[in-house]
Order: sequence, then structure tokens, then C-alpha cells
Amino acid sequence: MSRTLIVGCGYLGQRVGKILAARGETVYGTVRSTARAASLLSADIEPVIANVLAPDSLADLPVVDRVLYCVGFDRSGADSMRSVYVEGLRNFLEHAPGTAGQLVYVSSTGVYGRNDGGWITEDDPAEPAHESGRVCLEAEAVARHLGPGRGLNPVVIRCSGLYGPQRLPRKATLERNEPIAGDPTKFLNLIHIDDAANLAVATLDRGAPGRIYHVSDDRPVERQEFYRLVATLLGLAPPRFEALIPDNPAAAREESNKRISNRRIRTELQVELTFPDIQSGVPAAIAASG
Repeated sequence: MSRTLIVGCGYLGQRVGKILAARGETVYGTVRSTARAASLLSADIEPVIANVLAPDSLADLPVVDRVLYCVGFDRSGADSMRSVYVEGLRNFLEHAPGTAGQLVYVSSTGVYGRNDGGWITEDDPAEPAHESGRVCLEAEAVARHLGPGRGLNPVVIRCSGLYGPQRLPRKATLERNEPIAGDPTKFLNLIHIDDAANLAVATLDRGAPGRIYHVSDDRPVERQEFYRLVATLLGLAPPRFEALIPDNPAAAREESNKRISNRRIRTELQVELTFPDIQSGVPAAIAASG
């Protein structure tokens, strides 16, 4: 049985760990505090207290066969996105014990800056339009450059927006009946967290070294369709939209308008989605939220 280390065992990582542990595999998951460790133990994941921004905490990482790296960025914290994503990954790879297996790095479809509403495949160039996309692309390069030196074969999965139980984009805005900034006709690319976890497991199991995979559902939707569905299911007023203030920090991110193709995950990884679009995924997410 494989031994897997999940670096950043949070919203996505913990679900991946549960799937692997249910198969009888040994799973380790890093968390930054002992307070978070209990939730991992209840999922049969062995907690490892480690912080990728504190190299000394990485000295005793377990020897494993493969790694899922899915460290998230806390916008409320003091550290910059580049520090967390780029320097944190570099720290991990410089301290990781010698390993022979997959390194699945969780990135973002934000590396694509396209704004014409066209379809994007993994073979299209990544040309980020904003800083967060540039940081993600830089971190991907670190994984490719340093991973092989630690015996890890890098594979990149670029996730669209994750949603699921306790996580619905703009839910609080809708509940306050506040306007949503941005063009309602631009596309959203989304993936239910359960499908994202299954696709991460499939990539660990059989992803081709050096390959990039889009983790996204079958049908990109206009923003207005998604927010109207959420509002309707929650019994809230229909969403309202307003134009962005030009110098608003969110303006660059909202300029994006693209449709992410998921054909490769279907043809190469042979994964069928449980929630192929928001019409099945959003009701399930709300029902599971309690």
C-alpha cells in the first residue's frame, strides 16, 4: 500500500486523505497547529505539525511514496502570496526526505489570463493577467525544477473555483442583499470539492509525470446563473450586480472571462464526475452544509 503525505491538509487535502485512508493506505497530513490535528485523526490521517514557512519544522517529515501539495493562502494572514506559494514550496522541497513517486502540485486556472470567453485546454499558453496567477505559475516552475531532485515526479493540477459544503462563493454577499461587483455575463469555472478530491486521487494514482490536468466541471456558467441558483435555493432575493471600480484590487481578477476544458481528465484519468455542473453540485453542497 502506498504511503502519501498531504502538505496542507485543509478543505481539499483532508477529503483526499479520507479517500486514501478508506482504501487502507497510510496517509500523513500537515497542519500548522495541534488544534487542527484532532480533525485529521478522526479521518484516519496521521497529523504532522509543520509549517512550510518555518524550515525547522520540516526536519522530520515522514518518508513516503508520493506527495499531494495543496497549501492554501490565507488572505487574512501577514504573509504574502509569493512567500506562501513559492518560498513555502521551495522550503518543503529542500527539506523533503528522498522519495520515489508522484508530486501532485495543486495550482489554479488563474494562470490563464484570457478574457474573450473562449475555451482553454492544458496545451494553451499560461499568460496570467494578475499577480495571483503569476505567483501560481512561478510555484509550478519551482515544483518542476526542484521536484525531480528529491525523487518526485511533478504533476500539476490546475483547479477551477472550489465550492461545496460550507463554501459557496459570495454567499454572504447574497445574504446581505449587497450587489456583486463585476459583469454578470462573464463565465465562472467551478468544481465541487468532492469531485476535486476524487480527481486529485486519480492524479496521484495514474497521472503522467510532467503532465498538467484541469480540475473543472463539465459546464462553465455565466456568473448570473450561478448566483441566481444559489439565491433561489437559499430563499434569498435575486442577485444584483454593479460595475467594478477601475482601481479596485479585484478588478484584475474579474477581467478574466474564459471556459476551462476538462476533456483531459476524462480521456486520460477516466474519471466520471459526481457533480458535472452546478445544477447537481450546488443543491448537494447546500444540503450537506446543514
